[in-house]
Amino acid sequence: MTSSTTAAPATAPSAPDRRWWAFVGVSLISFLGCIDLTIVNTAAPQIQADLGASVTDLQLIVNMFLVALSMFMVTMGRLADSYGRRRVLYTGTVVFGLASLGAGFAETTGWLIAFRFLQGAAGAILYTSTGAIVQHAFPPEQRGRAIGALYGVNGVGLAIGPLLGGVVVSAAGWHWVFWLNVPLVVLALALCSFSVRESRNEESATGVDWPGLVLLSLGIPAVVLAFTLGGTWGWSSGRTLGLLAFAVLALVAFGVVERRAADPIVSFGLFRRRAFLAAIVADFALACFYATVLFLLPLYLAEVRGYGGYATGAMLLPCTAVMAALSPFVGRLTDRFGPRRLLLTGFALFTVSALLFTRLTADAPLAVIVAGLVAMGLAWACVLGPATVSALSSVPERQAGLAMGSSWTFHNLGGAIGLAVGIVLYRVQADAYLTSALAEKGGAWTRDAAADPERATALLSEHTSLGSAEAADLFRRMFAHGTQAAMWLVAATSVAALLALGWISLAERRRGGADAADGAVV
Repeated sequence: MTSSTTAAPATAPSAPDRRWWAFVGVSLISFLGCIDLTIVNTAAPQIQADLGASVTDLQLIVNMFLVALSMFMVTMGRLADSYGRRRVLYTGTVVFGLASLGAGFAETTGWLIAFRFLQGAAGAILYTSTGAIVQHAFPPEQRGRAIGALYGVNGVGLAIGPLLGGVVVSAAGWHWVFWLNVPLVVLALALCSFSVRESRNEESATGVDWPGLVLLSLGIPAVVLAFTLGGTWGWSSGRTLGLLAFAVLALVAFGVVERRAADPIVSFGLFRRRAFLAAIVADFALACFYATVLFLLPLYLAEVRGYGGYATGAMLLPCTAVMAALSPFVGRLTDRFGPRRLLLTGFALFTVSALLFTRLTADAPLAVIVAGLVAMGLAWACVLGPATVSALSSVPERQAGLAMGSSWTFHNLGGAIGLAVGIVLYRVQADAYLTSALAEKGGAWTRDAAADPERATALLSEHTSLGSAEAADLFRRMFAHGTQAAMWLVAATSVAALLALGWISLAERRRGGADAADGAVV
């Protein structure tokens, strides 16, 4: 099926050279959006020390990016399809660069959280427009390889973020984690300026469904914020319950509006296509895994093991290197066997990785950490690209932006909700361990010690008779115990995803490939 666009055909005489220049520019933009999902994690200890951030603050710095992505992902995908992918991409890239500049200059956690939200809103464009532009730029016989390469670059960006963050923080400070984006944005826009052709979906019947966009853009972030702040506010507090109630009302209203819309944002028929269903299950569970692990593991390495930025980045190298090395081969295997087997393999490996991470203690052998990271890198490579292929294969080419926006919305929800629940488990178990070790009833100060690693040792010394060395040792054991609880969560999520994908595969086999009639492939 061909795309209806305003651009000249991709097979014009001079197109091949422009195609690859466009690929490089667009890949760089997409890479920046992906790397900012994870690069902040290894900068977290220095941000904590410099700005006096608590675990809740750090969680918001990470999660606010995901909140904005979740809020605008479908919206930006739809706007790009309707008004022009190149135009929307350029706008988002410029805003992303300016937000990165502001984040680097932030002097308080409040300003940093605000600029992270703006980064995420612009990043929603970087995720959705780039895949659709690459799909449009290449002829059908080269399209699979080009899209696979683009999402291989994205995967490397997600995986290399913690490693690069450790290097940048140690060499120049946490501010450069954000400022580094600015010259790369300028370079990417220069490459795209002469190579990227405009494209859009001209078959949209009535334009953008604004009521649906508004309701979706309010409902999704309300869910994410409720899970993110519920542990701080209290799960039975009026603010948490009110936010959840608002989210439910907004999403129910969204469903009603979409069923009556002439040109709905989300076609609920997509959820009957097993390819799309497999993609969103995989994306949700994948992000839940890496968002939780890459938030807590750098803190564990810094706070419990005493590693600096370089050492933390080096410790994460097994995951990064395996992910980068394996991605091209996974692309070829996906073309040959389809995404289903690779997704199942990936979540089996994620389960192994999570079970290894549940063995983290204050003095866990380094071999356990390295083995867990290697399994994580193998799993990540097996899931990210195949999930993208599964999502794109479930819709016509003209709806590529919508498919990517929808699948990445579930990806971001998985990351935000998984991290939020993981931090709640960490806090509860860390507080329980602390009160058990001290043989006293927990109170506000023990909860503060669990929530704020920077002040935990001082609080222990202040409220107990422990010496500084004993207090530091108890803190390390408390932090490791809380981290173990969060790792059991990602283990359970990986098993659930494995079972869900297995059920989808069995249902596909029982149908005997009936979905092929409507273009769905698992």
